[in-house]
Formats: sequence, C-alpha cells, structure tokens
Amino acid sequence: SGKPMTIEQTFYRTGRKAYISSTPVFDADGNIAMIVSNTRDFQMIEDLRRELTQKNEQVLEYEERIKAIAQQNINQSQLLVNDPRMYETIYKASKVADKDTTVLIQGETGTGKEMLANFIHQNSLRKDKILLCLNCGAISKDLIETELFGYVGGAFTGGLPKGKPGYFEIADGGTLFLDEIGELPFNVQMKLLRTLQEKEIIRVGAGKPKKVDVRVIAATNRDLKEMVEQNEFRADLYYRLNVVNIEIPPLRERRQDIIPLANLFLKRFNDKFKTNKRLSAYSYKMLEDYDWPGNVRQLRNLMERVVVLSQGREVSAEQVRE
Repeated sequence: SGKPMTIEQTFYRTGRKAYISSTPVFDADGNIAMIVSNTRDFQMIEDLRRELTQKNEQVLEYEERIKAIAQQNINQSQLLVNDPRMYETIYKASKVADKDTTVLIQGETGTGKEMLANFIHQNSLRKDKILLCLNCGAISKDLIETELFGYVGGAFTGGLPKGKPGYFEIADGGTLFLDEIGELPFNVQMKLLRTLQEKEIIRVGAGKPKKVDVRVIAATNRDLKEMVEQNEFRADLYYRLNVVNIEIPPLRERRQDIIPLANLFLKRFNDKFKTNKRLSAYSYKMLEDYDWPGNVRQLRNLMERVVVLSQGREVSAEQVRE
C-alpha cells in the first residue's frame, strides 16, 4: 500500500504474540527503497498495561485513604476542605500533629496559617494545654525580646517591679505559635535558637536560665531561604525551625474550596446579623474565576461586606464585584 502498517502476529515456535509496525522509506523517485520494521512483544505490553492499571488503582486508594484520615481530623476542627491540594496539606499536618517536633508553616497572607497551627495543636499530645499565638511583626522590635522571654524586676525603667513572664513561660507545657517569624530581629533570633536547642529561657536582666517545655509552630509569608541567602535571617535558626515544612497553597490554586468557603462565611454572617442573604448564580461564577490575592481572609471579608451592605435578599454580581 505504500503506507505505514501495524499487524498482530503469532510466532509459531514460541506461541508469543507481537505487534509489528512497518514504515516504508522512499527513494528520490518515489519508489520504496526499504522498510523499517519494529516488533513489540504483545505479552510485555499487556504486562505493562496491567502494572499501570494496578499502580493507578493504588494511587486512587492512597488518595482516598489520605482524604479519609484528613477528614477524620478535619471534622474535629473548624477547617473546611474540599480541594485535593488542601487535603494533602491537612494530611501532612495530621501526620506531624502528635509528633512533638517543630513545624514551619509557609503560605501567602490570608491562607489560614493560624488555623492550621490550631489544627495541629488540637490533634497533638498537648491539646489539653495552652496554645499561645504571637505575631512577631505586630510588636515593636524593642519589645519583642521581653514579650517572648520575659524580664526580671529592675531590668529596665518602666518595667513591673516583680518582673513579667514571657510567652515561653506562659506556654510551658503547651504550644507557642510564632506568626511572621521572618520579622524577628537578629538578636532575638539568636536567643530563640538557644531556647529551641536547650529547652530553656533567660529572662531579660536575669543570669540564670529556666527550663521550659514548649512546642513551637512558626509561620511566615516570606521566603526564609531567600532571606538566609541575603543575610536577613539566621541560617542556623532557619534549619532548626524547618524540621517539618508545611506549605498552604493560595486560594487561587485550590479553587474547589472557594464556593464551600463562601457559603460557610455567608451562613456565619447571616446568623450573626440575623439576615437571610444568598448569592446569585453569576455571583458564584465570579467568585470561582477571581484570583483572590488576599486569599481566604479576603473572601471572608467580602462575604461580611455583602451581607451588611447589599440590598434585597439576593446578592448580585455587581455587589460582589464592588
């Protein structure tokens, strides 16, 4: 025929089947000069196909198992998860929750790092103890050391006469969540590293250390590795914090969570403000297509705004856009 052909052939001596593909090669005059033939063992192809099918089934089983384990723990928290990428994140958090080790949570602003830290604490061996949260970027650099480690009486002018315990002492036996860890000054980073390594703190103005038993969960929206390379963050502290790294994907990368979260926030604010607002079909489409630079926090704030400000029962696309 002068065209490429594939046939199935049985080799009588061995009884094995094979696919034989032949492609003609033409000379300058358009005549067939030769034929390139390729033989593929039928049994080998079937074995590979069967193995691939088994692997795919194992992957599906693995994904379902991840989802089931994660959902079991999610049901005990305030998290709402519907997207496969977020299930992977929660599954990893579930695996590390009861292991008393340091965790570093990374993600953009508004992705829910504090909620994930709370999820880890609630599924840990310390769940009956205190969880303290400190935003390192919200406290003056002059005060952050005393907030973390406390101070003794007379350590500085204006301090309490009897001194004051820091977050580490108050959280003793429990969990301390350090948000925006990248904002810590260098001198405090060094002191934090010592606390993590030696399990003890020294109050400002004191000379004697005190043992503390605190699990640290740190979080940041910055690239700490890049900060290390630019000498903006201590390398030794970075590697000490980065024992287990959990990254929360931004909302635009887990779009299956957008509508369930929108409905959740809508219900919460309807209950809070004694209203009965609902979103129009086109409003839902707009929510799904938007990129959400402010992530879950932005979505939550939008739902509160439309419940408070929208006219009528149904929230239009224009009101969502505004």
